[in-house]
Amino acid sequence: MSDTLTLTPSAAKRVAWIAEKQAKPAILRLSVEGGGCSGFQYKFDLADGADADDMVSETEGVKLIVDPVSLDLVSGSVVDFVESLGGAAFKVENPQAAAGCGCGSSFGI
Repeated sequence: MSDTLTLTPSAAKRVAWIAEKQAKPAILRLSVEGGGCSGFQYKFDLADGADADDMVSETEGVKLIVDPVSLDLVSGSVVDFVESLGGAAFKVENPQAAAGCGCGSSFGI
């Protein structure tokens, strides 16, 4: 399994926009927590920087960082930003997820 993560150009643009509005660096931290309707849930935060053991991916000058524990659960994933009639949100396309919920924010392995 590849431990690479990809941030799409659409997601990178959205992170850059949010970071500019909050006067923070354009660094998105993706982490996984227990909970949600399928067992695990994704959590997104702006970060000030990466920790020494974080995996770092970069798209159009925007960094996506993930801690080693979360990386085990999301390796090979693509993080996108989608807008639809139902709203706008970051979406993780996780090849390891065996189950997911309707809202797309939680998953099971």
